[in-house]
Amino acid sequence: MGSGSIAFDPILVIKLGALGNVVLSFGPMAAIRRHHPDAPITLLTTDPYAAWLARSPWFDRVWSDGRPDWWDAAGLLRLRRRLRGGGFARVYDLQTSRRSSRYLRLFPHRARPEWSGIAPGCSHPDSQPNRDHMHDIERQAGQLRLAGIADVPPADLGWNQADLSRFDLPERFALLVPGSSTHRPGKRWPAEAYATLAAALAGRGLAPVVLGAGAERALGAEIARASGARDLTGQTGFAELAALGRVATVTVGNDTGPVHLLTAAGCRAVVLFSRDSEPARCVPRGAPVTVLQRPDLAALPVDDVLAAVLGE
Repeated sequence: MGSGSIAFDPILVIKLGALGNVVLSFGPMAAIRRHHPDAPITLLTTDPYAAWLARSPWFDRVWSDGRPDWWDAAGLLRLRRRLRGGGFARVYDLQTSRRSSRYLRLFPHRARPEWSGIAPGCSHPDSQPNRDHMHDIERQAGQLRLAGIADVPPADLGWNQADLSRFDLPERFALLVPGSSTHRPGKRWPAEAYATLAAALAGRGLAPVVLGAGAERALGAEIARASGARDLTGQTGFAELAALGRVATVTVGNDTGPVHLLTAAGCRAVVLFSRDSEPARCVPRGAPVTVLQRPDLAALPVDDVLAAVLGE
């Protein structure tokens, strides 16, 4: 198969996670579908994203077994059988990790598909010399361009709908996202700072609403107790997050996946970065974003964040 559009040859897209990186791949996913409009396209991903992305318009089927542990011989054999049985003519590896690059070796050497990514010996390597220092969106656009896909559209979340009536939210509210990866505590602005900000926003007519995963319930409850904020921690799936992003006034959050989804859905955001993140590589895209960065987020004053939220 050459670099032009091919109608019916099966295509595989690899995107395993995490949430922010998945959201930043929505444009590339749409571009792949547009380039192969009639091809059966399979997504290889992981359990947290499979059912959600199966509702998107980009894939004909979604596999959720994309990250077996290296000691899981049975899981690796199942994945190898699936990949070999897929009849794929081309693979777009949007994960471009060491793990996903190894999957090229799961295909027979003499019957390997065309491969866009960074796997050694692949047919369409992403040879951009500064790829590791580029924003995810520009990096993926460059990778696809080298594989013959010239145009990558902005992320479109029109397929991602949810009913928010059960939350009974006010007309004007601000979303607070105080969590982050548990193994990256340096990416979190302190809970007491979020509570102080929540009280200040409420005093200015912006009802604070705290969001987070189920594992962050204690964090959300702490902020709600101290400030009177509405706590929706653990109550929102991906579709609800996107729907909230369409109607909220503003989001304030750490460098974490839900902020990417809220921003892509259209919510203006103030995003807080520590030394543990590089905004140039991973700042959310979509609605306008204000970046506030301190080496240690504990040194970021509440007044600075409040001023950014209010546009002062």
